[in-house]
Amino acid sequence: MNTRASQLQAFDRLLTIMDELREQCPWDKKQTMETLRHLTIEEVYELGDAILENNLNEVKKELGDVLLHIVFYSKIGSETQSFDIADVCNSICDKLIERHPHI
Repeated sequence: MNTRASQLQAFDRLLTIMDELREQCPWDKKQTMETLRHLTIEEVYELGDAILENNLNEVKKELGDVLLHIVFYSKIGSETQSFDIADVCNSICDKLIERHPHI
């Protein structure tokens, strides 16, 4: 398994690639939350199928696709200065802490 440093480096790499795609790729540039919505739903269904099939290699790939969508929505949010990936992460951290006061 990867170290925490390697995990953070991989996540940073994904964020950098998303920045580059949003700046340079015509398809990625024109996407909105609305245009991505149906694709996100499709990816979540594919993840569910991989889980039901107990195909861990496919689970890994589909989790990557879902993570890409989370990063993509966060990038779009940052372009309107509404929220960014740090806000998303902090939001779920706050929710987890609130729901688990015993920890």
